[in-house]
Order: sequence, then C-alpha cells, then structure tokens
Amino acid sequence: MEDRSIRKEITLNIGIDKVWSALTIPNEMKEWYFDVKGFKLKPFNKFYFYEPNGTNFKHVCRILEIMPQQRIRYTWSYPEYSKGVSIVSWRLTSLKKNQTHVALIHSGIENFEDAGSDLSRANFVAGWKEIIETILPNHLKKQMVF
Repeated sequence: MEDRSIRKEITLNIGIDKVWSALTIPNEMKEWYFDVKGFKLKPFNKFYFYEPNGTNFKHVCRILEIMPQQRIRYTWSYPEYSKGVSIVSWRLTSLKKNQTHVALIHSGIENFEDAGSDLSRANFVAGWKEIIETILPNHLKKQMVF
C-alpha cells in the first residue's frame, strides 16, 4: 500500500526550546497555529479547535506520544463530518545551539474521503505548506533574541 502521508520539513535558525514551546504552549499556539481548547501536555489528553478562517470544522485531537523537545504525536479528526482519524506527528532535531530541524508528518488523510472535497488531500497539502513554510517561521522570528 502506498504511503500517502503529507511530509513537510524545514530548518529554522532558532533553538529547539523555542520551537517546542510554540508547539505545546496554548497561548503561543493561539498566535500562529490554532486557538486550542483543553490542551494539556499529557498523554491521552483530548483537545479541540476550529479553523480561524470561518469554517466550522471542529478538529478533535488526542495526544498519543510526548517526547519533550523531540516529538509530539496526536490524532486529528472531524467527528461531526467524518468517521476517519488521522495522525499528526511533529519531530524536532537540534542541529546546533540555535538551529532546529522541524519535520511534520500527517498520515491517514485518506480516512476523510467520506467527508467530501473540503477535507481533500490537496487542501491539507496547501494548509501544511503554508503553516510550515510561512506561518511557523514568521511566528518564531518574533521570538528571536538578538
């Protein structure tokens, strides 16, 4: 079976601690990612959010794995629109004191085929591209101390 996971990677000129904070502290997540509700950095913690662009897709997630400053994995689903569940995995690697490699893998998107074109793979690819290549780096640039 073909792996249809979405993979996006970037190397950022900022320390791993700042990147980890951006991925795991709700007030920071709200600034660049989503306004998550109920997020606690604990295994099996369930949280949810809506996209800020006016769509009413409720995203429901459950944390599967936490390796501080290395990896966080969680489910990603839309129970009001689809029976499918996917997995989002963020992996961080410290390359130098102030350089971090970020790898995002979103697998199982094909599980949302019952929800129609709004949850198409193309929409996910475009969304993750913007998040990884533009939104996250722009947010972290604000965090840099000179």
